[in-house]
Amino acid sequence: MRVTGVRGGFLDSAESVAVGGDVEGDLDTPEPRRRRRVGRVAAWGAGLLLAGVSVVAGFRVADSDGVTPVPQVLAFLPWLLVPAGAGLLLAVLARWRVGTVWAVVALGVVAWYVEPYGNTDAPSGPAVAEVRVLTSNVEFGGGTEGLIEAVREERPDLLFVEECDFACSALLREELPRADYPYRESVEASGAEGSVILAKVPLKSADGVEGTLGMPGAVADVRGHAVRVQLAHPMPPLPRGVGLWQSELRRIQEYAASGGGTPTIIAGDFNATQDHAAFRKVLDEGLRDAARLSGAARTPSWPAAAPAPLGAQIDHVLATPDFSARDARFLNIGNTDHRALVVTLTLHKAETER
Repeated sequence: MRVTGVRGGFLDSAESVAVGGDVEGDLDTPEPRRRRRVGRVAAWGAGLLLAGVSVVAGFRVADSDGVTPVPQVLAFLPWLLVPAGAGLLLAVLARWRVGTVWAVVALGVVAWYVEPYGNTDAPSGPAVAEVRVLTSNVEFGGGTEGLIEAVREERPDLLFVEECDFACSALLREELPRADYPYRESVEASGAEGSVILAKVPLKSADGVEGTLGMPGAVADVRGHAVRVQLAHPMPPLPRGVGLWQSELRRIQEYAASGGGTPTIIAGDFNATQDHAAFRKVLDEGLRDAARLSGAARTPSWPAAAPAPLGAQIDHVLATPDFSARDARFLNIGNTDHRALVVTLTLHKAETER
């Protein structure tokens, strides 16, 4: 006699005993064991990815650069969306509810801070002068020839050259006629320490920012308007040099704060992105990033070998709010790990200052 459809009595009790007793081994087949292993591995993977993302994002939320390796990773903050997204997929695969919520929060935080930093309000008053600016790190002089070609094509009024060694400096003198660039301020040195500012507009010597690498400064006469110009090249945030990097960016910040309302342009290789607190403090001294004003806020400038959109924007042209900006472009000049940045700035004056 066959009994079917009986539940809640003997058959349930027998099934319960079987699951908890000798028949458990029959139910614990290779497939369920494999699923449990996959779930554990996925949960661990999600946890590790999300922990790393959360540490870096936490320092961004706290407006701090932290310690190595946080400053180095912060340069590539938008790319934390990739491990955060992978963490979400793994958490879902593992059916880990806490991990899924954690991943969604991490993704939201990173996405929030991908938004460019600083205001983009247009300056008031009429345009009174225009100046085209080009900045390029030529990596120990290697990119000098490519830079010269770019200068001939772009015809900037102000040229900022970082890591311009003795050979680079001499080649600029030889290939860029004095008739085109009669004004020059430089720190003549070997290796990465050399830097040069060339100008079509008159330059008056001024103290530059003190640093390990050369950072010359000057005051430019742009159609009768005095404009402070400063080349920026602080040390990079090396694993054992984060403090030095921060202190040199602080000196650039102090220079920006000392303008007293004078129009100011600071251009160069800042070795920092908008996701670094030390760089945001420079912007907070009344400066705006010309690339962002021109709609190129996240365009990478380093390393040049990485295909866009990979990389980080560490080369900048910063200007006081009396400048508007347009036509920002990043140029591959060859034989350097940086892309050059060229942008047109327009100086505006309030009606009372006309």
